[in-house]
Amino acid sequence: MNNKFDALKDDDSGDHDQNEENSTQKDGEKEKTERDKNQSSSKRKAVVPGPAEHPLQYNYTFWYSRRTPGRPTSSQSYEQNIKQIGTFASVEQFWRFYSHMVRPGDLTGHSDFHLFKEGIKPMWEDDANKNGGKWIIRLRKGLASRCWENLILAMLGEQFMVGEEICGAVVSVRFQEDIISIWNKTASDQATTARIRDTLRRVLNLPPNTIMEYKTHTDSIKAWEEFHGLVNSSGR
Repeated sequence: MNNKFDALKDDDSGDHDQNEENSTQKDGEKEKTERDKNQSSSKRKAVVPGPAEHPLQYNYTFWYSRRTPGRPTSSQSYEQNIKQIGTFASVEQFWRFYSHMVRPGDLTGHSDFHLFKEGIKPMWEDDANKNGGKWIIRLRKGLASRCWENLILAMLGEQFMVGEEICGAVVSVRFQEDIISIWNKTASDQATTARIRDTLRRVLNLPPNTIMEYKTHTDSIKAWEEFHGLVNSSGR
C-alpha cells in the first residue's frame, strides 16, 4: 500500500511493540503509559462531529483486509487480518479519511475495503450480521472505484430507506473481477431485501440485465465449511 494509506493505520499498528517496550520501564512510567493509552483508546471510541460539521445519522468505521489467495483462513485469523482504518461521525470526517485512501481500482491482489456502522465488525458471525445477508454484484475490471463511491455515499446519505437494517458495505478486489456487496441485518425480511436491491440498482446505475445475488451469511458459512472440508469453523 502507499504511504498515504499506511499513515491511516498508524494508530493501531504498534500495540505489541509498545507493550514490549513498556516492560523495561520503571513501574511509575509504565502506569502512566498504560493510563495514557487507555485515555487515548477511550477518545477513539467517542467519535463525535466537530463544530459546524454535518453529522451523519450513524458513526461508521473503515476497515481494510488483504490475504494471500489459496491460503486456508480460520475465523480467528480472518479477524486478526482485518485492520481498522478509522471511525467518523460527520460528512467532513468521512472525506478526510476517504480523500487519503487508495481507490479500489488501484488496489492489487486479494484486497477488501469494508465500511460498517461503528460497533459492527465486517464478519458473518458478528451479532448484528449473523441473521442477515448481503446483495452481491460482480463487476468487470475498471468499475469498482466508481461503484464503491456511489454505494457508500448512498449508504451514508440514508438513501436505502430501510431503517436500521443496513450494516455495511464491502468492495472486494480480485484478479479476474471485483465484487461489491451491501450487508443487512435480517435476511428473512423479503420486503427490506427487495428495497435494498432496487435502491442498489438505482444508485449504481446498473444495466437491467445485471445479475444480482442475495446470499445469507448462514449460507456463506456453510459454503465455506463445505469448500474447505471443515466443521464448526467459519472463516474466509
